[in-house]
Amino acid sequence: MRLVFMGTPDFAATSLEALLKSDDSVVGVVTQPDRPKGRGQTLTPSPVKLLAQREQIPLLQPLKMKDPEFLQALTGWQPNLIVVAAFGRILPPVILSLPPLGCINVHGSLLPKYRGAGPIQWAIINGETETGITTMLMDEGMDTGAILLQETIPITPHDTAGTLSPRLAELGGKLLVETIAQLKAGTLVPRQQDSSRATMAPLLKKEDGVIDWALPATALANRIRGLAPWPGAYTTVGGSDRWTIWRALALSEPVTKPPGMVVAITTEAIHVATGEGVLAVMELQPANSRRMTVSQYLAGHPVAIGLQLGG
Repeated sequence: MRLVFMGTPDFAATSLEALLKSDDSVVGVVTQPDRPKGRGQTLTPSPVKLLAQREQIPLLQPLKMKDPEFLQALTGWQPNLIVVAAFGRILPPVILSLPPLGCINVHGSLLPKYRGAGPIQWAIINGETETGITTMLMDEGMDTGAILLQETIPITPHDTAGTLSPRLAELGGKLLVETIAQLKAGTLVPRQQDSSRATMAPLLKKEDGVIDWALPATALANRIRGLAPWPGAYTTVGGSDRWTIWRALALSEPVTKPPGMVVAITTEAIHVATGEGVLAVMELQPANSRRMTVSQYLAGHPVAIGLQLGG
């Protein structure tokens, strides 16, 4: 089959790698335009672009999905099927109807749960113990198309979005190849999603990282895991400094102090009162500094019981 692949980040590049090892031919790749990155705001290509260039696959980076020149080039590739994984753009009807076999998507959740751009992060934030990959036929809705295949994997208590994403990406590549094989064999039976069970996973913003100490300690621990590595969960400290908290453990200790107040300090953790229970902060990063364990931080930065975190 002639495949066109659309994707952008590392998660998508893993699916493209799987396709390149399959029996089908990737005749073209579409990815987002290069974006400014880092302190120098240097234009940086996406992981999918780098892979396409390495494999010398024809590449398009349209600014707009309805651009006539882009649509003409896409049509010229004559795809039997378009495969999409973490592309970051909505496909208009003119593209959805272009390939004879339609467009299929690799999504990082067990649909209809967690439709949207942040399914991996929100599954962890919400305390899920399992998630998975769904391949689906694309329609004009946001992850509303008919389900093709699904496979589940566990979310461990220590998983972050950064550790879970590569595992899901590998599963996504495997399930994608299997989906296409069954599609060619005519054995796939698409099943419609039950929209009454749908939940949303919106794109995360920098301000989603602000820690609300009034939340329960368990919810905060999950949020810290789900926001790592981006945007990171952060709090003001004493009104002047800022910590990004990378690792923390929820303790079911009773609290009598206001949320956000440091109530105890050990060699390994700073204990902070929350709306319910205590959060033991074990790894943090001060503003304009490196990431470090609490024991490393305390060696050069004394912290007093009663210190107030947050607003």
